[in-house]
Amino acid sequence: MVDSQYYLPNDTGISSLDCGEAFRLLSPQEKKYAHYLSRAAWYGGLVVLMQTSPESPNIFVLLQKVLEKRNSVFIFQAFLVYAAGLYANMGNYKSFGDTKFIPNLPKDKFKALIWASRAFQEQPTEIKTLWDSCCCRLYSLEDKQKQLGLGDKGITTYFSGNCCLEDAEVTQKFLDSKKLSAYNTRLFKKENGGKTCYEVRLASAVKQDCAVNGECESCCGTFCFGDKDFTVTRGDYAPLMEKVCSSLQQAQSYAANENQKKMLENYRRSFTLGSVDAHKEGSRFWIKDKGPIVESYIGFIESYRDPFGSRGEFEGFVAVVNKAMSERFARLVSSAEMLLPELPWPKEFEKDTFLKPDFTSLDVLSFAGSGIPAGINIPNYDDIRQSEGFKNVSLGNVLSVAYATKKEKLTFLKEEDKDLFIKWKGPSFEVQVGLHELLDI
Repeated sequence: MVDSQYYLPNDTGISSLDCGEAFRLLSPQEKKYAHYLSRAAWYGGLVVLMQTSPESPNIFVLLQKVLEKRNSVFIFQAFLVYAAGLYANMGNYKSFGDTKFIPNLPKDKFKALIWASRAFQEQPTEIKTLWDSCCCRLYSLEDKQKQLGLGDKGITTYFSGNCCLEDAEVTQKFLDSKKLSAYNTRLFKKENGGKTCYEVRLASAVKQDCAVNGECESCCGTFCFGDKDFTVTRGDYAPLMEKVCSSLQQAQSYAANENQKKMLENYRRSFTLGSVDAHKEGSRFWIKDKGPIVESYIGFIESYRDPFGSRGEFEGFVAVVNKAMSERFARLVSSAEMLLPELPWPKEFEKDTFLKPDFTSLDVLSFAGSGIPAGINIPNYDDIRQSEGFKNVSLGNVLSVAYATKKEKLTFLKEEDKDLFIKWKGPSFEVQVGLHELLDI
C-alpha cells in the first residue's frame, strides 16, 4: 500500500475563482490590457513545470492532449483529481510541502484510460512517446524522488543532479563577486579534464553571449573563480521567454499610464536579456503605479522551492481591484504606525523606517504559478523595500473560496461551537492575511 500522503484523495475539492463581474466592469482597453498580461503570465507559468521536476513537462503535455478531446475517454475520478493537482501545482510535487504526489489508481488503469482516449486514436505514436518518457517517474517513489531537495536529499531542476550544497555555496560566492542575482538562474556542473566547471544559465529570450542592445558589456562569458571555472550563458527557457515578451509588448499598447508602460518595458527587457536589474527597475515603476484598476506582477519571484533559497520560481498574476475589501485594508494601514510600537518585540527587529504600503484587495483573473496564495507582499528586493516601498496584495476571491463554508466534518470542535466557527473563520482569516502582509511575517 502506498502511503496516503503521496496521492490526492478522490474527494479532493475543486473550486472556481469568481472574477466574471470584475472583468465585465472593465473598459475595452482594460480588458485587452488584462488579456495580454494574462497570456504573458500563462506562457511564463509553463516555466514552473521545468523548475519542478524532469518529468513534469511531459506529464503536463500528455494530460493536455488527453483532456482537450472532450467526451473522448471513460474518465476516472482519480485521473481527474491527479490532473487537477498537477495543473494547480504546475508539476507533480506539492507547492506547499514539496512532497511528490502520484495518481490514486494503478499504473495499468492509468495507461488504459490514456489508450482509450481519442488523443491516442488520433496520435498513437506521439502519445506513446510521451507516456514512455514519463510513466516510470510518474509513479516512482524512490527515496530521493519523494520530495524536492538538493543532492541526495531530493529532486531539483534548479541544479543538475550532480550538484550538492557545496556547489550551491561556491556558486553564490561567484555570483556575488560578479554582482549577479541568482533569481533567474539554473546551475549545471560537469568535470572537464579533472577540473570542476559550472554553467550558470540566465532565463532570457536572446541567446547571444555577447553584449546586446542596451548593454555596455555582456555579463556572459567564462570566468575563473578560485580553482573553478564558471560560464555564464543566456537563453534558458528562451522559447517561452519570447512568448512572454511578445505578450507584454502587446499589453503595453493598452497601458493606462506612463508608469505601466515603463514597467512593462523593463519587464520585457528583463525577460529578453535575463537581467534582474531590469526587473527591479520595472518593479520600481510598479510600486509607483498606485491603485490601478488592473493590477499585475510577473517574474522570477518566490525562492521557496529552490533548496538553496536563492532562485526564484516564475509567477505571474492579473487581477482587478475589490473596492470594498481594499477600503478595510486601507484603514488598517492608516492605523499601522500606532499599532507597530505595541508589538511584543524591540524596534531593532523592524525596518529602519516604516513605509506605508499600497494595500489592495484584488479579484484574480489569472494566476500562473505553483499555487495561489491568499496574499502577496512584493517586490522581494530588500533594497527596494527598505528605501522605496512595496505593495501588499490580498486576493479576495481566493479568500472567499478557500474559506467558504463547506460540508466537511469539523474535528477538535464541539458541535455547539460549529455555527460560530463557520460564521467567523472567513472574516478572521481575512484579518490574519491583512496583518501578515502588513507586518511581512
